[in-house]
Amino acid sequence: MNKWLKTLLILAGSALLTRLIPFSSLFRNLDTMFHEFGHALMTLLLSGDVLRIELYADHSGVTYSAVEAGLRPVLVSLSGYPFASLFALLLFFLYSRGRQRWGLLLSAAVALIMLVLYVRGAFGILWLSGLIALNLAMVFLWPKASKYYYLFLAFLTLEESVMGTLYLLSASLLTPSRAGDAANLAGLTPLPAIFWAVVFFLFSFLCAKWSLGYFFRQERLQKQRGGR
Repeated sequence: MNKWLKTLLILAGSALLTRLIPFSSLFRNLDTMFHEFGHALMTLLLSGDVLRIELYADHSGVTYSAVEAGLRPVLVSLSGYPFASLFALLLFFLYSRGRQRWGLLLSAAVALIMLVLYVRGAFGILWLSGLIALNLAMVFLWPKASKYYYLFLAFLTLEESVMGTLYLLSASLLTPSRAGDAANLAGLTPLPAIFWAVVFFLFSFLCAKWSLGYFFRQERLQKQRGGR
């Protein structure tokens, strides 16, 4: 089967199956967390100021930041979706190396930084605190269950990173002015929102293909070891 088609089918299956897991909706903000952290990190790298970050129960979020005019606002607007896709890729890379513990601790560290420095809304504070507590519990109290929890988070983040760009693509076609980062980039550059939405989608899909490659490679290795 064509690898691209296989990636698409696995993502569709993951989107369906994860919705059948109780309370899975609570974890969908993980992709939003990485997305908004990407905006914040790029702002800091460009010597700007991150004013605050909002996370909402409907899985949306927004980062309020200030940078000098010119190319810098473009780079900040560009950073959210690719960062979320790259973090999903990192989670699968760590899985392929048997480093799930690192992935959980790194996710908790990102949540802690956002909680201490930037997030002030009630939902965001509660959600980040819960994620940190659960990740640490999996690492130190329930290590036997941590692999399954880790894969749940990894697949959920991967699926959401692609689905988010698909929603953006739809919005850029139907209501371009409400297409989030793509709309911001359309206002900052001569290129329309649909162009940026397509770029975000293609990059997220490429990261998904690489991520699944890491996953199946590790699964094959584990089967080989188990057969000896």
